[in-house]
Amino acid sequence: LIAHVGPDQGNALELASGTGQHISVLAQKFPQLTWQPSEVDADRRDSITAYITEAGLDNVAPVATLDATAPGWGAKHGGQSLIFLSNLLHLISDHEADTLIREAAQALAPGGVLIIYGPFMRDDELTSEGDIRFHTSLQAQDPDIGYKSDFDVLDWGVEAGLEVADMIEMPANNLSLVWRRVF
Repeated sequence: LIAHVGPDQGNALELASGTGQHISVLAQKFPQLTWQPSEVDADRRDSITAYITEAGLDNVAPVATLDATAPGWGAKHGGQSLIFLSNLLHLISDHEADTLIREAAQALAPGGVLIIYGPFMRDDELTSEGDIRFHTSLQAQDPDIGYKSDFDVLDWGVEAGLEVADMIEMPANNLSLVWRRVF
């Protein structure tokens, strides 16, 4: 995916890097990018550091403490050629997701790409029994979280000043939503 829609070089920020498995693979596969993992949870930051160290990656900066749902981080992490987020939007509220996208738009350099991967409703509809069960279980934990509608999320990016570049069907009924900052 990144090979088709991402930049050829520059700075790449992974939001909510989790354990560090993704950043380790991404940095190896795209060595022309300088990767910045980020995570709010201290234990996960330790795990990310361990993955990076074990892989011997020299194109990865030390993990940043960053809450991607908090206002203000975009100005502190500007100049990004690529921002990548995987499997978080369904675990946060609409307000937090909108804030994340607005901050990401601010952090992108002109021509920069934002990719958000994960499960989404398709035009406000859940499309499989598994998605219905998972979404229902998420909302039972917290009624403010759960799958977001693909078109709502795309609109949040447009409202933040981004241009929709692509919407790509992915395995396991997931989507990758892609925007580009044109200014």
